[in-house]
Amino acid sequence: MSGLTKQQEKLVADLEMEMMADMYNRMSSSCQKKCIPPRYKDSELTKGETVCIDRCVSKFLELHDLIGKKLTAMSQQDEERVRQMQAQMMGQK
Repeated sequence: MSGLTKQQEKLVADLEMEMMADMYNRMSSSCQKKCIPPRYKDSELTKGETVCIDRCVSKFLELHDLIGKKLTAMSQQDEERVRQMQAQMMGQK
């Protein structure tokens, strides 16, 4: 994390940890609601429930990765536009 102070690095790390914990909680809740009935009779997951949870988690993580890549690309495009605008402004002076 170049250019950041130790305090800023800690803040970024804390925010990232908080976001990952939130994603995990949302994924767990969503996949449990989707794959495990509220009333169950077995102490162990059935094969169908296990497969459902596996697919749900896989899709959730895949989508999370896809969104992260898209946001990173958008951020890079925004940064490039800012640089171009700054260069144009400097050229006008």
